[in-house]
Amino acid sequence: MPEAEERSGLADDAEEMPLSLRLSIADTLTLGNATCGFMAVYFTTTGILIPHLTGSQESGMARHSAATAVILMLCAAVFDLFDGLVARKLRSSPMGAELDNLSDLISFGLAPAYFVLVYGMVADDAHQRVAAVGAIVVLLAVVLRLARFSCVTMKDGMFQGMPSPFGALTVVSIVLLELPFFATLLAIIGTAWLMVSRVEYPKPRGRLAVAMLSWIVLSMGLLTAWAFDAPGGQLLLQTGCSLQLVLGAVIPLFATARRVNNFRDNRREARAAQLP
Repeated sequence: MPEAEERSGLADDAEEMPLSLRLSIADTLTLGNATCGFMAVYFTTTGILIPHLTGSQESGMARHSAATAVILMLCAAVFDLFDGLVARKLRSSPMGAELDNLSDLISFGLAPAYFVLVYGMVADDAHQRVAAVGAIVVLLAVVLRLARFSCVTMKDGMFQGMPSPFGALTVVSIVLLELPFFATLLAIIGTAWLMVSRVEYPKPRGRLAVAMLSWIVLSMGLLTAWAFDAPGGQLLLQTGCSLQLVLGAVIPLFATARRVNNFRDNRREARAAQLP
């Protein structure tokens, strides 16, 4: 029958599908990352930007939408964390690395840059055009970082420059702190510089991956408390955002200290080898 022949033909096409076009479990998680990034842009637009442009004064709605957008970026970071773990344990398709870069560009490049742009439009003391420059700097920093990551081979266990998920969360934390505009802008540009710098950051593996996941879950709780105006929610959020900035500055110091200790140990071993 024609219908049976058509189904048979579709089955044959599926069997002949190139391996490069078959999605793995890790690739599916990566697509979840991209979806979260896109939805973060959606909530930033519908819940913050559009009400501002239409003259709506519903601050509660803006708070809920801002929290939702940042929580979605945190979810994207969870997907990004687990797709790497799953790819190492199971497998990833040949296009896994490309999917990962494209998804990271959406979730940790476009979404936080757009968040900064909208902040420049709705904040009382902000300057829209200057904020647009800051948003472009964030976006280009992530683009350059992802391109360099594809070309440069780093020693195992280390990133060169602040990882883009951590950078994106640091950028939105700076905005949520509600500092004076130019202090906010300088901190955002400083974070963008860290993403393209040669400062080393450890990869989230083992205990560090568990610590990062725990921090993400805690951050989601802080954002939820702030969104629903829980007692002390504003203070808790500001504390969490401040800690995010401190972690961004302190974590590289551990890698630097380890590198210095390794250098000293190598010198001691070389001196010991020279002794008779």
